[in-house]
Amino acid sequence: MPISHFHCRQSGEFVMQLYTSPTSPFGRKVVITLFERGLLEQTEVIVMNALDNPAALLQSNPLGKVPCLITDDNQAIYDSPLICAWLDNFSGDRGLWAGHGKPHWERHKRQSLADGLMEAAFLLVMERKRPDAEQSTLWMARWSDAIARGVAVLERDAEAIGQGGRVDQIAVGCALGYLDFRLPDLNWRSHAPRLTPWFAEYAQRPAMLATQPS
Repeated sequence: MPISHFHCRQSGEFVMQLYTSPTSPFGRKVVITLFERGLLEQTEVIVMNALDNPAALLQSNPLGKVPCLITDDNQAIYDSPLICAWLDNFSGDRGLWAGHGKPHWERHKRQSLADGLMEAAFLLVMERKRPDAEQSTLWMARWSDAIARGVAVLERDAEAIGQGGRVDQIAVGCALGYLDFRLPDLNWRSHAPRLTPWFAEYAQRPAMLATQPS
């Protein structure tokens, strides 16, 4: 189900609002976090194109980027790691934040890696949309290499990721899903024999199925 279909209640009944794009992997990450925390029905998901500079978005996020969450006390929060951290705190979920020491920081590092993969993939997609004569082969190669190295690290650590609703797991799922959606020619599975079955299972989670981009 596309993200744009998450409009099931009257506007006045919602506790929060989320500005997002139906194809943004970062927006999908936040919607899945809402889904996994049981908060989606309390949230009005407002789909927009950030490139149109919608006034509501610019008033809430001076950077003009999605996702952006308007909280129950009318506070604007932007950047997906911060939004997801706020949602975890709001819902009482301690998954990413529980514990201490190396495992704790490995989870946070995994989220950062997955977010970096999404950013590199997005930049590569945008560069490919430019006229051929204006495309930078240097930057396209750099972003492609960054994606390959990132997938290699996830492949190495595939058994440690686990199946669940922690934000680092959600971020990895969204990153790989975005590669499938926008950059299938990179064929990330060809060098990821352990990560491939992990994603095949993770992609069947209800929240993942409900938010597939189209």
